[in-house]
Amino acid sequence: MRLLLDTHVALWWHADHRRLRAPGRRAIANAAEVWVSAASAWEVAIKTALGKLRPPGPFDEAVEASGFRQLLVTFRHAAGAGVLPGHHRDPFDRMLVAQAQLEGLTLVTHDDVFERYGVAVLRI
Repeated sequence: MRLLLDTHVALWWHADHRRLRAPGRRAIANAAEVWVSAASAWEVAIKTALGKLRPPGPFDEAVEASGFRQLLVTFRHAAGAGVLPGHHRDPFDRMLVAQAQLEGLTLVTHDDVFERYGVAVLRI
């Protein structure tokens, strides 16, 4: 399975947070590929600067230490996010949906809104 982690899932993985339960941990640990979007890095940076988030360390280092792959945001991803139905207004989440659709990835999340987009979702 090829996975794209929602921002909160990547943070939970790195912090060994209890909200990431055993089935989710196993799915991530056993996946053929695990990706984290540059959109998640942007989201973490913005929320940290606004004082809404206190990550345990630099996000890029956490992604690298976990062995996850970085998924860059391309023009094709941006165009895909721009034409999505308005089920969700969060631009970061819309980008993750577009990336998962265009790259054939399963989106790992705790959020149920993604299923409305018809994208492959692993709810944890």
